[in-house]
Amino acid sequence: MLRVAVPNKGALSEAAMAMLSEAGYVQRRDKRELVMIDEENDVEFFYLRPRDIAVYVGSGTLDVGMTGRDLFQDARVDHGAEEIMGLGFGGSTFRLAGPAGRFRSAEDLAGKRIATSYDGLLSRWLEEQDLPDVEVVHLDGAVETAVRLGVADAIADVVETGNTLKAAGMETFGEPIMRSEAIMISRHGERPAGIDRVSRRLQGVLVARQYVMMDYDIRREHLEAASAITPGLESPTISPLADENWVAVRSMVLAKRTNQLMDELYELGARAILVTSIHACRV
Repeated sequence: MLRVAVPNKGALSEAAMAMLSEAGYVQRRDKRELVMIDEENDVEFFYLRPRDIAVYVGSGTLDVGMTGRDLFQDARVDHGAEEIMGLGFGGSTFRLAGPAGRFRSAEDLAGKRIATSYDGLLSRWLEEQDLPDVEVVHLDGAVETAVRLGVADAIADVVETGNTLKAAGMETFGEPIMRSEAIMISRHGERPAGIDRVSRRLQGVLVARQYVMMDYDIRREHLEAASAITPGLESPTISPLADENWVAVRSMVLAKRTNQLMDELYELGARAILVTSIHACRV
């Protein structure tokens, strides 16, 4: 039975469980449940702190985990676990920040103190940047107040909107240290039984969320131009109609371009243009 770790709380939790549900897996209904067995799919789910998931997978205790890229890198378990795929949610940026107007680039941090909850991730980045004499100050949370309280000169933290930083009189500076999102990880160099099926299902959810199915009728003389507008993943499906001068076309298109494509097809002469959602797929 495949053992999968899922975030038990925080921003990643609900989105991760929703994605697994869309992929056909049974998920817990009570937040107090720590383990859920999906016998039909031969998977056992463990609901853990997002920060701990990389450690459990990296140590070989669990087979697969869903966590943030920033949390995975912070755990420094690359020797035991590896990223399998991005999951398309939980996007954020890990950045440096300091008092407004005080710092302009990372080079200004030489000899300074940086407070963070991600000391593993920050320490690795500092090594790569070869910044001398920078002290990393570990805090479990609320790092925005570290500078005002005199604990650090700057901070490194996950930034989404930046509103919290602005409220504390802080601003980001330098290039982002990392762009993060939710990811699926597995034991390094291993393919536990069942992981390929989980990957295919989650990939199918990602595609289903990004694409819709578009159907329309078009005169044969305009078919080539219409197919160029809606090429599909491999090629569009073409079906004859009772009127031999017309054909029906079916193609997957990006959801965000739906209305633009409908306008282009209508101007080309397409009619009966219909769009339907995709609930599940395999590509």
